[in-house]
Amino acid sequence: MSQPNRHYLVITALGRDRPGIVNTITRHVSSCGCNIEDSRLAMLGEEFTFIMLLSGSWNAITQIESTLPLKGVELDLLIVMKRTTWHERPTMPASVWVQVEVKDSPHIIERFTDLFDTHEMNIAELVSRTQPGGDDVEPRLYIQITAHCPADQNASKIEQAFNQLCTELNAQGSISVVNYPQHDD
Repeated sequence: MSQPNRHYLVITALGRDRPGIVNTITRHVSSCGCNIEDSRLAMLGEEFTFIMLLSGSWNAITQIESTLPLKGVELDLLIVMKRTTWHERPTMPASVWVQVEVKDSPHIIERFTDLFDTHEMNIAELVSRTQPGGDDVEPRLYIQITAHCPADQNASKIEQAFNQLCTELNAQGSISVVNYPQHDD
């Protein structure tokens, strides 16, 4: 819930992975008086990316905005920042989790993201990883997607379409739909 006089900033830091880098960034955020509301970290090749939603007073957010670019130069990081506002998430009566293993090729991830888009579901998290092939083994792609279904949609409709797509792509996949009880206010 939004608090009066709270300000919000999204930060993305991208750079070469090395021990202590995340601690250095989080220590700097804390020293400016900001709170990390939400964060994600991913390793991509030899690079890492760290995404954070920060909150704080106007002074704390302004301080991080003015000091983080210099810290980024010092740490050889690409830093992107954007002010934002608190956003109350709409009620999502269902969540869908899928896992897929398939022969790697272009457009595979797009086919699955399109499936969720077609069913008007919001993708909340997408993780993909390619396992290199060997002498007689083709590269494999592993995908995990978490999506949420808006109140006016039926999440179970995606199950049949997901299974058809897995069959078409010769993919091994699993899908789990969790419906949350609706509360009358």
